[in-house]
Amino acid sequence: MTAIKICGITREADAALAVDLGANAVGFVLWPKSPRHAELQRVKMITATLPPFVTPVGVFVDASADDLARAAQAGVRLAQVHGRVPVSSALPLLRAVHLGDNPDGLDAEVGPFETILLDAHDPVLHGGTGRTVDFARAASVAARRRIILAGGLTPANVRDAIGAVRPYAVDVASGVEAGPGVKDPVKLRAFIEAVKECV
Repeated sequence: MTAIKICGITREADAALAVDLGANAVGFVLWPKSPRHAELQRVKMITATLPPFVTPVGVFVDASADDLARAAQAGVRLAQVHGRVPVSSALPLLRAVHLGDNPDGLDAEVGPFETILLDAHDPVLHGGTGRTVDFARAASVAARRRIILAGGLTPANVRDAIGAVRPYAVDVASGVEAGPGVKDPVKLRAFIEAVKECV
């Protein structure tokens, strides 16, 4: 089954529902300019409630090694990094990249065996925009490496996205929200059920 990450978590109830429905990871946006920004103290409270096989992911933009170290102390176990990558890290890194003109179809150089998060490009918001990537081009990348597909996914289009791209995992934020950082239980359930129906 395609793995599922629910991103932009700011409330314990939303994290609990995501876990109960079968999410494999929950994401906390630790970039202060995001409308889904979560304070580290809240992240620490929520990560303490997660079962051991659900991965808490910190989402960063141009993060420093100190930023990642503080997140690790708050219970984050994986850093999703947009923009500049720190030289050293207290956490394993997941690079967020976009479709581009490099020979491998990406906008950044990444290792051949590196799992990446492929998102719609936005130089200001860095994600959570509700815009999708080009599924045909994403599929050509997914045929050569593991990708986590993000960008504009919703309960209505996630089946088509998985069918077209065949990603290792999908990542959703705005597509299951009632408002920034507040998940809609009906949309969340519908999204996860749609992913589980894919074979």
